[in-house]
Amino acid sequence: MPAQPEFSYQTDGSTARLVLQGDWTVHTIGKVSSEIAELDVSGVDRLDVDCSDVGRLDTAGAYIIDRLAEDAGAESASPVNATDQIAALFEQASAVRSQETETFEQSSSYGFVDLLERTGRTTHHFVREMVETLSFLGETVVSMLHVITKPARMRWTALVSVMEDSGLDAVPIVAFLAFFVGMVIAFIGATTLSEFGATIFTVELVGIAVLREFAVILTAIILAGRTNSAFTAQIGAMKMRQEVDAMVTLGLNPMDVLVVPRVFAMLIMTPVLTVVATIFGIGGGAFVSWIALDINPTVFINRMQEFVPIENFWVGMSKAPVFGLVVALIGCRQGLLVGGSVQSLGQATTKSVVQALFSIIVIDALFAVFYMELGI
Repeated sequence: MPAQPEFSYQTDGSTARLVLQGDWTVHTIGKVSSEIAELDVSGVDRLDVDCSDVGRLDTAGAYIIDRLAEDAGAESASPVNATDQIAALFEQASAVRSQETETFEQSSSYGFVDLLERTGRTTHHFVREMVETLSFLGETVVSMLHVITKPARMRWTALVSVMEDSGLDAVPIVAFLAFFVGMVIAFIGATTLSEFGATIFTVELVGIAVLREFAVILTAIILAGRTNSAFTAQIGAMKMRQEVDAMVTLGLNPMDVLVVPRVFAMLIMTPVLTVVATIFGIGGGAFVSWIALDINPTVFINRMQEFVPIENFWVGMSKAPVFGLVVALIGCRQGLLVGGSVQSLGQATTKSVVQALFSIIVIDALFAVFYMELGI
């Protein structure tokens, strides 16, 4: 039989103290929620909540207390004599309030000043995300160096499992899409070059485009949409079920258990998938050249070997580990940032994919400028 919720409310200047008793759950707060909402919080900017006599408290109970703190203008309710679980519930209620307030502010402001404010806020958020991502990169590199110097710390089973899930299982879709992209490049080249009577150069077009750019970019984009989101969802779900907290309690470092195996797996499998995409992309181009231009595969391969420098292949392969590292880092970081709600998991997964795609395009552009300056 749940104990009925009771409370006493006192104010001392700008600080109010709410003393709770009994069970504050979704089944019991109906009797006191209206009384809580009618409390006078004028002139109060801090709400201390004494939880020493609380039996049980769930998110519904924490929610109505936090709304009282919000009405008072306090950033959050301040639990006193509370267990870690109750303090976490108050923290979650406050976090939800912040998201609601931010959404309302973003949706209700349309003026020029508000536009500048949103631009500044977005810029500040972008810079903060970039700094925090670089910080996470540094932490990951340190953890990887520790594992390299002490191989016994490596989770080999997790590494092989991730390599299978993110690498071998992705081979069919990478090969399939690369084949059709190679066909599209060959069709565009054949159509355009035929106006100049130079359809034979379709071979060079397919070779350079696939070896240098399309194979590695296509692989990275597929991994960003498939593996990156899977990393975020897997780690985020573990975060929601407090499995990550349990790891810390057991003395395990989440970076060693969750992040390092995924990063190593992506560093290994992304170049392998890029090679697969290269083979099938060239195969698609050769197929169209054979069907549409009457260039048989033997002539296609011989011309590629003669006129397409091998440097293009190494340029594409040099990007693969970088893209794999980016995909793994962003996926793992966003997963570790997931809160206690399903909503935060969805938001983190979406943000993870967007950040990965954005980073891949930007880094590829930087690679293009870098190799152009080197004359490669």
